[in-house]
Amino acid sequence: MALRVVRFVNLLLATMLAGNAVGSVVFVNPALGTLPTRSHVEAERTITRRYLPIMRVLMPATVASCLALLGLRRERRDSASFRLTLAGTVGFIGMLGVTLIEIPINKWTLEASPESPPADWAELRARWERFNLLRTGLEVAGSICLYLGTLSEAREEAQD
Repeated sequence: MALRVVRFVNLLLATMLAGNAVGSVVFVNPALGTLPTRSHVEAERTITRRYLPIMRVLMPATVASCLALLGLRRERRDSASFRLTLAGTVGFIGMLGVTLIEIPINKWTLEASPESPPADWAELRARWERFNLLRTGLEVAGSICLYLGTLSEAREEAQD
């Protein structure tokens, strides 16, 4: 039963992260990019402030749930479900690594003045968006692996 609960929580957290990231890449960021610079700076600052406390919990909790899941599956290290869960975990650990690169950009965004934005504002945002796209790819790939691991786990249990 513990395995099912951890698997459920893991998939829930991974889905929340990946869904948010895809929505951000497909809808939010392109819309923000159409705003005049002052409005863009204000919007980015507001969004960044809102995301920080949520992501400080959600991202590590997702990785922790991946690691807990691997711990519960360690006796089946040779199984497809374990390998897929491991691949998903690597994706989410990679997400944390990319986020560490984004943090300084987020700090600059929070410090930017809407009245006199940095001269390199567009370049700064383009750099952040490249890293955000990479992070989104890691989250989506990680989620896919976790879901495939779940399906493999169900198939393995049916064979036992």
